[in-house]
Amino acid sequence: MEAHEAQFLYDRVANLIAGMIEGGTLRAGDRAPSLRALSSRLGVSLSTVMQAYTALEARGFLEAKPQSGFYVRPRPRSELALPSPARSGSNPRTVRVGGVVDTILAASQQPHMVPLAVAMPDSALLPVKALNRCLARVLSRQPNASIDYCFPPGAEALRRQIALRSAPLGGEVHADDVVITSGATEALAVSLSAVTSAGNVVAVESPVYYLLLQLFERLGLRILEIGTHPELGMNLDALEAAVDRNDVKAVVSVGNFHNPLGSRMPPEHKARLVALLASREIPLIEDDIYGDLHFGDERPELARRFDREGLVLTCSSVSKTLAPGYRVGWVLPGRFHTAVLHAKQVASSATTSATQLAVAEFLAEGGYDRHLRRLRRAYQSQLEQMREAVAASFPQGTRVSRPQGGFVLWVELPGAMDSVRLYEQAREAGVSVMPGTLFSSSGRFRSFLRLSAGHLWDRRSELAIATLGRLAHGLLQGH
Repeated sequence: MEAHEAQFLYDRVANLIAGMIEGGTLRAGDRAPSLRALSSRLGVSLSTVMQAYTALEARGFLEAKPQSGFYVRPRPRSELALPSPARSGSNPRTVRVGGVVDTILAASQQPHMVPLAVAMPDSALLPVKALNRCLARVLSRQPNASIDYCFPPGAEALRRQIALRSAPLGGEVHADDVVITSGATEALAVSLSAVTSAGNVVAVESPVYYLLLQLFERLGLRILEIGTHPELGMNLDALEAAVDRNDVKAVVSVGNFHNPLGSRMPPEHKARLVALLASREIPLIEDDIYGDLHFGDERPELARRFDREGLVLTCSSVSKTLAPGYRVGWVLPGRFHTAVLHAKQVASSATTSATQLAVAEFLAEGGYDRHLRRLRRAYQSQLEQMREAVAASFPQGTRVSRPQGGFVLWVELPGAMDSVRLYEQAREAGVSVMPGTLFSSSGRFRSFLRLSAGHLWDRRSELAIATLGRLAHGLLQGH
């Protein structure tokens, strides 16, 4: 074959794939057709397809992943500005959440509702069949253990698997260092119970996850909100000033892919955070539930890695990655092991035995990392498509977070628009969202809302974002 003919062939292949990307057939995060499949379909050589894919990689359309193939890269577009960084609260506040969250959660479960409010994964993204096989084996091989109480600290097989996965990220961890809980919310609850008492002040990133606010309300804690950057996390200068002015008994931080901002605290900031609190003997409760859902090449470290005093309590679960209904979470409680163990016993006595053993079996089989790679690609693609849809549908001046992991977006609406009113109108139109007021003890963030991209992106999702955009335009004109 002459050189110009070969050039024509690989250009033709490259233009075909580029057209599929620009037309939306292939989207950010999707796997491009394999070299062999495309070679067979187009009747060209493998080397021609490889040349085409290499050219597309150079043009920014594709990226190669070792032993996995080529994937569609997010394309640079008219980039939305990031949400404004939150200011720190001036004084501790008593938390009064009320029943608004319960109402929104109940409404989001209605079958006609497009569920953009609740941060939960679509079951189609989860290894349901593999988990069911693990559960069946556990019930068959360990029938008594599967139905007996599994008292704290929890199933040893699961604690051993968690220790194996945690050690490279957060320093030395043994099975005896792990306490199993009924999900991450209970992990946070028993950690707070172990290190605080009613009336104490707890510092936390702002905006703050609404279920954490409910925990503070139930435990009678006062909250001190610390301003948080949408990419870098908690403002440590503001935190330092706050702990010097107030008798802060604990700090809660989501360093890896904060909910709702999606920010990731850099390693040097985590080291400074841990050192700052250690010098004042203040415990750090680290919520790492989104840590496995990174979009970068490497899984981010835990703040626990920098802990030398045992003052970091790390909480997590498999609710966002594997099985939300299994209610399997855990705490690495550091020096507070005895207090956390007691709090867990008082809170719920035991965690479901069969699901603990099934998760342990799944982790031991070695397929979890492969599952995570697929899940991360799906979440990244879904978030990118949601950001693009918001950019296309919402009024000019809308600002949107740029998550580095997880699957939620934090949206700042223009013109002091009321997100509570937008939530009410969206609910009537069959779309559930979380208004920003739920992410603060003071009702701040009224012009913000949180969107979840945990469900598969489809035509229904596109129409839901378009509906939100239309309603937002109407509210802006009315305002």
